[in-house]
Amino acid sequence: MSNSVDSLLAILKSGAPWVALTGAGVSAASGIPTYRDDSGTWLGSQPIQHDEFITDAGKRTRYWSRSVLGWPRVSAATPNTAHKALADLEGLGALSGIITQNVDRLHQQAGSQRVIDLHGRLDLVRCLQCSLVEKRDTVQQWLEAHNAIPQHDVLTIRPDGDADLPECFLSNFKPPHCQACNGTVMPEVVFFGGTVPSSTVQASYELIDESAGMIVLGSSLSVYSGLRFCRYAVGKGKPLIILNQGHTRADDLCQQKFDIEPFSLLAQCTKQMVHAHQERLNG
Repeated sequence: MSNSVDSLLAILKSGAPWVALTGAGVSAASGIPTYRDDSGTWLGSQPIQHDEFITDAGKRTRYWSRSVLGWPRVSAATPNTAHKALADLEGLGALSGIITQNVDRLHQQAGSQRVIDLHGRLDLVRCLQCSLVEKRDTVQQWLEAHNAIPQHDVLTIRPDGDADLPECFLSNFKPPHCQACNGTVMPEVVFFGGTVPSSTVQASYELIDESAGMIVLGSSLSVYSGLRFCRYAVGKGKPLIILNQGHTRADDLCQQKFDIEPFSLLAQCTKQMVHAHQERLNG
């Protein structure tokens, strides 16, 4: 089968409902950078590790000093055609839900109803002592009120609300703390080296069980937390389709791969399916 609208359309129609597994590539067109290039190679310095954030106050300060600069771009991002296409497919009944490795909540903004945030969500912050949850925007206001913030437009923005910044900015930086108990606060995300909650993993398996097949979009599957769901789906005899430019760790498992303008193909297929659905409704 070729990388064509017709071939993808035939697949989408033959295996519904699909479950989508999405990665950073889906949000790239919304202005949120990816950690890796199309071959899975790191594009910059590796992000903070879970244990570093928990145990090292200096690393936490560095994280927040970079996050205060990167968050505005993430919070201002809007869904792109890929997010909207997936929401439309769910509305048509062709998609049962989405398992996303992204933490930007753009699927929800696009209108998708059933989304599992595999790695959490960046728009919330939780206290590690008392478990109080605050909005990231509220923490941002505190950070900006208590620190001198460099101009955002002269900085290099990194994935997930990170940013490059001068070392001199760190010396007097004040990291946030819990407003209720003064405890350590952490974004409601699974950092690298952290563990996805078992309840989230189980919910993902259940969503796959309910679906006829799986579509992977915009992920090299370099992280095991996503790859395992591909293996699970194939192990259950479900077809695996990949829409991604560049190599993925599940290329040898998939039934078909679309790697030439895959999101454009998806948008065109979805447009045709929506049009056909409207024509049926109109008699």
